[in-house]
Amino acid sequence: MGGVLIGLAVIGVVIAVGYVAARCGLGGEPTVSALTRTAFFITNPVLLFTVVLESDISVVFSAYVPLALLTAAVTALLYVTASRLWFRRPMAETAVGAMASSYVNANNIGIPITLYALGDATPVAPVLLVQLLLLAPLVLTLLDLSAAGRFSPRLMLTQPFRNPMIIASLLGVVLAAFHVKLPDPVMAPLELLGGAAVPVVLLAFGMSLHGARMLQSGGHRAEILTATVLKSAVMPAVAFAVGRFLFNLDHHMLLGVVLMAALPSAQNVFLFASKYGRGVAVARETILMSTAAAAPVLVLIVWLLAG
Repeated sequence: MGGVLIGLAVIGVVIAVGYVAARCGLGGEPTVSALTRTAFFITNPVLLFTVVLESDISVVFSAYVPLALLTAAVTALLYVTASRLWFRRPMAETAVGAMASSYVNANNIGIPITLYALGDATPVAPVLLVQLLLLAPLVLTLLDLSAAGRFSPRLMLTQPFRNPMIIASLLGVVLAAFHVKLPDPVMAPLELLGGAAVPVVLLAFGMSLHGARMLQSGGHRAEILTATVLKSAVMPAVAFAVGRFLFNLDHHMLLGVVLMAALPSAQNVFLFASKYGRGVAVARETILMSTAAAAPVLVLIVWLLAG
């Protein structure tokens, strides 16, 4: 199970570096804020642009995409239902919790894990596209509307086109659809900036853990536990049921779908929550707990389905 464990270990080391830096006085709340703003406005948009630009847009029409969308939607709706019935949190906090329950770390964990388990990373691109082009714009629009403090149809329709990450993703789709290849002198600085996105967010996440007490974040314990269980157990179960009985996937594709659904929550959830100052504790602790749970869950899935 080397590929699974290595992917998780790499992330854990960078988060630990951020935590140690904060303990040594090298990063406090101002540093975390600066890093998250840098990631939100610069490095993440560049990374999303390059990822989408280099993707095969034809994967949008594959079975992976509707299945990934349906699996994420069912899991997110389960969290929204729990929020409406029990937590009764505002729209922004509910959106962050739903995202933490259903938005997977497809890039820096998904790629090495699928390469190890399947021999290729085919299932990663469809999940990335669904998350970048559908789920992230929806959550960001809800957060923007909540920050504006009022509902306006015009604001709802135009807000996605004022968000740097959504703009970058859409621009990448347009260029990829027309098979535009940027020259190397243009791509080189973009790839350099995009390469900083993941470590910047992981460092900020690690710094934010300093002084935080698990499951003691201002009465959010039930939300954190619900989001973690949905992400780590319910979402892969939904993916298996939908892939096996609705889409009738072959064994190879089914394993890829379930592995992707079992990945932990992505650091982008923490990035969005920090940027808007809503649901930060739920995002941070769900990411941490689902990452800790990911190793045994992924190993168990490979053992059960890879035979």
